[in-house]
Amino acid sequence: MEKIRFYFFWLAVFMIGVFVLQNVLTSYGFTESYALNFSAIDNFEVWRFVTSIFLHGSLSHLIYNLFALLLFGFILERLIGSNKFLFVFLSSGIIANLIAVNFYNSSLGASGAIYGIIGAIIILRPMMMVWAFGLMIPMFVAGILWVIGDVMGVFGFGDAGVGNIAHLGGIFVGLLLGILFRFISFQKKRINEKIRIPEDVVNSWERVYMKN
Repeated sequence: MEKIRFYFFWLAVFMIGVFVLQNVLTSYGFTESYALNFSAIDNFEVWRFVTSIFLHGSLSHLIYNLFALLLFGFILERLIGSNKFLFVFLSSGIIANLIAVNFYNSSLGASGAIYGIIGAIIILRPMMMVWAFGLMIPMFVAGILWVIGDVMGVFGFGDAGVGNIAHLGGIFVGLLLGILFRFISFQKKRINEKIRIPEDVVNSWERVYMKN
């Protein structure tokens, strides 16, 4: 079992630190220098696809994402290990941003990465009960409702400031990675079952060769 490094927690701490810098260095254009916009493509400022993940537009935006990251991040990191968790977080966030840059003039936030975490958990623990929409419901049901909400947002039903397309991109990546991890786990289980020596064979061998 891989040692848990609590990456979900350190990512949250890092986001808080970045948010402090956003507010302290406002006059220096800190947020504008690292948020995702067309400069990522036009000026080949590719770091924006990563740095924008850790920026937030308001305290409420930060708190909402921190809550989701600490809750779902803890669950996923325990399920698949720290390195795989970090891969899910970063790959979901970056791919969500690669999609979002084609639809929004500017965007920032960890939502795409967090939706990737959620997507992976939906595949790995679909029946896990979570508190969402004022109810205790299975994880896969909550995921369906979140996706419906974002699809409605894409068509103008909801807050125009929310990156619904980035959310959908992130959860799609998470679902794919969840399927991959589940397949790998299944294959490892099959291999272990194939090489397992039946107990009666072991006992017979011990009686013949291990007796005094």
